[in-house]
Amino acid sequence: MTLAMAAPDPATVEAVPVPTPRPVLQLVGVRKTFGAFSAVERIDLDIREGEFLTIVGPSGSGKTTLLRMLAGMEAPSEGNITLRGELINDLPANKRPTCLVFQSLALFPHKTVGQNIEFPLKVKGVPPAQRKERALELLRMVRLPEAYYGKNVMKCSGGERQRVALARAFAYDPDVLFFDEPLSALDYKLKKVLEKELKDLHKESGKTFIYITHSLEEAMVMSDRIGVMQAGRLVQVGTPEEIYTRPANRFVSEFVGEVNVVGVSREGMRWTADDSGQEIRLALPRQMADAARAAVVIRPEFMRFVDAASTADNVLRGRIYNEYSLGSRIQYQVRVGERTVLLELSRAQAWRGAPDADVLVGWDAADAIVVEA
Repeated sequence: MTLAMAAPDPATVEAVPVPTPRPVLQLVGVRKTFGAFSAVERIDLDIREGEFLTIVGPSGSGKTTLLRMLAGMEAPSEGNITLRGELINDLPANKRPTCLVFQSLALFPHKTVGQNIEFPLKVKGVPPAQRKERALELLRMVRLPEAYYGKNVMKCSGGERQRVALARAFAYDPDVLFFDEPLSALDYKLKKVLEKELKDLHKESGKTFIYITHSLEEAMVMSDRIGVMQAGRLVQVGTPEEIYTRPANRFVSEFVGEVNVVGVSREGMRWTADDSGQEIRLALPRQMADAARAAVVIRPEFMRFVDAASTADNVLRGRIYNEYSLGSRIQYQVRVGERTVLLELSRAQAWRGAPDADVLVGWDAADAIVVEA
């Protein structure tokens, strides 16, 4: 006899919590000083197993110093760094299951591609036949022909040497790979190719990648999470979407792409632009309910040309000053009084009128980001 089983009532089925990946590296109160100068200021951060984390920030923000502490090339002045729960503050770099890919690549110029890749295996005492087999496997992984095995590394192009450095890093079989701006010296087209290849390698290997760059574009393309540094502090950590659409403060919003910023002040329930006195409608975050001043950040892609009958929440009057072709999109510079406003539109939305026409530009309150002034 076959018994019919009733389907469980969805309302009575408890959701099974998705486990959070454990941190492979954990920083608690980490600080680094050089004399009276504080390069890194009390950072707390959990780096998840198998994630691609990119640290971005302007020059001098402390990102390279942070990387050197994680890699074991500098010891923290205060705080603790743990690797899978083990304190590693004073553990030297060569004793850690990690590897650092330098900006300069640090390849041996007198050796072949194969000898460069095999170097860490030779140090470990791996037999020659196994070393070659592993080197050829890594060449395939970084998308270089096996024929490059015997080629002098200095006869390779910049992009090829970058791939050799990656293959050598993987030869160490590290748990964590660190990258110190490895693509900064490459031309734009090659850089775009290698960004995607790095992301593919991360997915295929399952390793934890920690990447340092000053290029937000690199970070947005490759990363699972991005950490933004300012003056030695980690001011925000989040997914690329969170960093771009919900920046923690004005610095992050301006660092992460081009923006239009309008300073506003409150008089009762009415918000006005500081420079023009125009009333501004905004969606105020709950945590800023009592704020008297704020900064409204509008990305150029959320601005648009409107007409007098527009239903846009906010409208400004100005004059087109310049336009810039960005391939599939066009950016317009509009002078609004003493302020310059940027709009970025698809070619289908391009302005069809006179190049220096008087225009109305608008945006909706829901498309703006409100941050502390």
